[in-house]
Amino acid sequence: MKKTFVIMNKELKSYFYSPIAYLILTFFLLISGFVFYLILAEAIKNTTMNPYFRETINVPAIIIRSFGGFVGTLFIFLGPMITMGIYADERRKKTLELLLTSPVKDGELIGGKYLSNLVFVLILLIASYINIGIIFYVSKPHLLPTLGAFLGLLLFGGALISLGNFVSSLTENQIVAAIVTFILFLIFWFFDIFTRNSTEGWRNVLGYLSPLKHLEAFQRGVINLTDVVYFLSFIVFFLFLTYRSIESLKWRS
Repeated sequence: MKKTFVIMNKELKSYFYSPIAYLILTFFLLISGFVFYLILAEAIKNTTMNPYFRETINVPAIIIRSFGGFVGTLFIFLGPMITMGIYADERRKKTLELLLTSPVKDGELIGGKYLSNLVFVLILLIASYINIGIIFYVSKPHLLPTLGAFLGLLLFGGALISLGNFVSSLTENQIVAAIVTFILFLIFWFFDIFTRNSTEGWRNVLGYLSPLKHLEAFQRGVINLTDVVYFLSFIVFFLFLTYRSIESLKWRS
């Protein structure tokens, strides 16, 4: 376990030594901040024009839910950038082979790299949720649903980067890894769209396979064991595939 955290720390440091982390963080904060302003402005407009709007609808909850939904969508576009080089760059530099022959188990290597990505996602979430602090400053939204929405976004981001880690382990080209990861993200996104126009049987299947569908419950402030198990299973499945990919690379080398 100690080696896992050593690798995680090393990956995080190397990540912030490059401009990519700062570019992602800056872009994420600018876009999320701007969208939060638009959501807040629309809510204020509705409240001002309709006196009954504030009395009949939980405005803070709607703002938090709308903002969380946008952040989840933004992860679909930024996730490939976060994970594209986690293995692909190591393979290109031929340093991954050195790691595989070092006294570090494959599971420790994979766990450390994945946790470094997860910590970066957590940093993005904490930074973006500073906006939500404004809502707590001017009103009194319920804390537990807000924390539930935050947990859902963390699980959602963790699921996406586990998929990105797997794709990155398959190629030496970071651009290819980013494009393939993005395409796979879109496919899962389309699952949510297809559920609206599908028969009941397909709606149930595609709805269960769609990460966005499971994220919706968290954004409503509802934490279901089914949704938690789905995200954890998603993460474990793609980390297992990453493990097998790295294992096969070791045998080929």
